[in-house]
Amino acid sequence: MRAVLVVNPQATATTPAGRDVLAHALASQVKLDIVETDYRGHAMAAAAQAAVDNVDLVVAHGGDGTVNEVVNGMLSVGGPAPMLGVVPGGSANVFARSLGLPRHPVEATHVLLRAIEENRSRAVGLGLVDIGAGQTRWFTFSAGMGWDAEVVADVDRKRGKKASPALYTRIAAARYLRPRHGRPDLTVEIPGEDPIEGLRLAFISNTDPWTYMGSRAIHLNHGTSFDTGLGLFALRTMRAHTVARHVVQAFSAKGETKGKNLVRRDDVAKLVVTAKEPVQLQCDGDLIGARTRVEFTSMPGALTVSI
Repeated sequence: MRAVLVVNPQATATTPAGRDVLAHALASQVKLDIVETDYRGHAMAAAAQAAVDNVDLVVAHGGDGTVNEVVNGMLSVGGPAPMLGVVPGGSANVFARSLGLPRHPVEATHVLLRAIEENRSRAVGLGLVDIGAGQTRWFTFSAGMGWDAEVVADVDRKRGKKASPALYTRIAAARYLRPRHGRPDLTVEIPGEDPIEGLRLAFISNTDPWTYMGSRAIHLNHGTSFDTGLGLFALRTMRAHTVARHVVQAFSAKGETKGKNLVRRDDVAKLVVTAKEPVQLQCDGDLIGARTRVEFTSMPGALTVSI
């Protein structure tokens, strides 16, 4: 088996020693090449080249951004894509944890090695974003327009600071109190339904939990998984009592979100979000930019993960 290990050395929990242990362990079972990323988009380019070279397995060692780039690179070429392996090295590691992988890189490496040895894998559904002009982007666990994307944009501006739950919480509070471009006016169109107008944010999930805050899972669409369609969580108002209500629900152990100002769907094949003015869009915590129309499509079994 031929494999490429893509390492983001800047990821929160990635260390040279951990990288060397992972590389040595993988090299004992596969013919291994190693790529250390040093610019945005490098992981995507490396994974695309691996697909062109008919590599069997691409292992992403980094955070969710690294995983997203690797997935987009592998699937950009067309034809059969390599299998994906994940060894978490970021702060949240939502995709890896949603797959049931251990948070510690060494433990996750053992899981990956056993999967390779036993030829064990599973199919995972993904979300595909069409942002117009022939541009598409895959996401593994979430995308969003509005508040969450504004938070991602601010974190992006602070690149170089250590990403942490505390940083995201501070910026989320700041952007709630002082939105940069006012409250969005969004419309969601779902096939077979009337358009849903007057929405202030739209979160699109490909699995549950939506994200993690340290060890605590945050749930928005409990009925969404890698084996279903997409989840929609949208709010008609950003008034304080409405937001507080749903934050409490999302952080609860039950994680069941409901309310009169909430529009929620857990298994949607396709939906379109439009805005009167450009609204920021994020995919897997990566800022895509401001858009007025975005189409989200569930793509069942789009990826094979070694696990």
